[in-house]
Amino acid sequence: MKKKMKYTADIESISKHEIPEWFHDAKFGIFIHWGLYSVPAFAITGIDMKNYFTKGVEHRLKNMPYSEWYLNTMKIDGSPTQKYHEETYGKDFSYDEFVPMFNEAVKKWNPDEMAGFFKQIGARYVVLVTRHCDGFILWPTKQPNPNKENYTSPRDIVGELTKAVKQNGMKMGFYYCSAWEWTFNPNPLMDKESYEGNYINPTEYTQYVNNHWYELIDEYNPSILWSDMGYPPGTNVNEIFAYFYNKNPDGVVNDRWNQYLPKEKNFRKNHKDFLTPEYRTFKKIQKNKFEVCRGIGNSFGYNKFETEEDYLSIEELVRLLVDVVSKNGNLLLNVGPKADGTIPEYQKQRLIDLGKWLDVNGEAIFDTRPWKKPRARTLEGINLRFTQKPGILYAILLDNPKTSEFRIKDLQIENISKIELLGHDNEVSWIQKDGNLEISLSIKLEDAPAYSFKITLE
Repeated sequence: MKKKMKYTADIESISKHEIPEWFHDAKFGIFIHWGLYSVPAFAITGIDMKNYFTKGVEHRLKNMPYSEWYLNTMKIDGSPTQKYHEETYGKDFSYDEFVPMFNEAVKKWNPDEMAGFFKQIGARYVVLVTRHCDGFILWPTKQPNPNKENYTSPRDIVGELTKAVKQNGMKMGFYYCSAWEWTFNPNPLMDKESYEGNYINPTEYTQYVNNHWYELIDEYNPSILWSDMGYPPGTNVNEIFAYFYNKNPDGVVNDRWNQYLPKEKNFRKNHKDFLTPEYRTFKKIQKNKFEVCRGIGNSFGYNKFETEEDYLSIEELVRLLVDVVSKNGNLLLNVGPKADGTIPEYQKQRLIDLGKWLDVNGEAIFDTRPWKKPRARTLEGINLRFTQKPGILYAILLDNPKTSEFRIKDLQIENISKIELLGHDNEVSWIQKDGNLEISLSIKLEDAPAYSFKITLE
């Protein structure tokens, strides 16, 4: 039996924390961005996210594709969000006026239905945004916003969803925007200078953030602490980590706890269990655990102007998951509910389709580890990804072969016992020839985003 470690508030102790097996096994989680921004539900569409992050800070902030940034973007003169807000609600309509609209809508929300759906589609964990940069709080905190009255959801969204998620056998995690809060610093982020200057927070704010993290840990016992934008200076975040790990040794923390140091104009890098690349992944297997986070479309929060063309196709979604898992990652896929908690139909259908694929192929995804190489190609030009379990190699074909025979290039495995196609009862014929693995199918494959071949080793 593994001895329970007592952590102390220093990097030497904290860095000894090991990532728990459940997080390595999980592979697929659901991110939820849901708040006041779900009422206007607007952000610019049609952006190429591959190129978006290469643009300058000023361009990115003015043309923000994330609806959860609505409050900030509506303050930037000439931004599409500002134009939309004034044309739709009027120039004098404040962001605070969305509060009663959200509070009324959220009365309809059913947490058991939401959690049950996530379980149905195969998610192993859920990460909820408990408070984004706009400062609106989704639980009945004992530390209310000192700058806004009644700036808290009347329902304990955090508590109700946490209970439902855990009852469905999934892990629960909390996102919290630590470094920024626009009710403490109401000036908009609009260029590099304001972007960096927003990290300079008073002692009052730092204590406010600390109190919220401890409260979330004590009240709801999460398995994941997911900070964003860094962490305000003037505090030792190792104290939070030690407190969390001592309560929940199988918990994990992400990599966005670094602290901006105004005098040095630089960041202090703090402890992390895993990396969080956003809308991007890696070309090779990573030694360090990572978690790709992204929306099904371009926005995390609900954007009612996104169409089906703005969303990943089911083929793209499945292949993204397979690619991430083959390289030692998890996929944290976001849903942006409407204000009443319902998941938009396009998002819901993508998740249903992903769940159906996982019903057949989940064995090649969940509880696996990367193989010695993540990828290969057939001589016919189809890409593959690999995962493994003890005594088993999974070769996942990322397209439908045009013929009943195909050859996996440069795949020479001497100790194969048998090969099966997940979802089918019959074994697959195969031979090793000229350094390639040749596979013959006795059935015609139905259209699917990817096909998983289970190679059992002697």
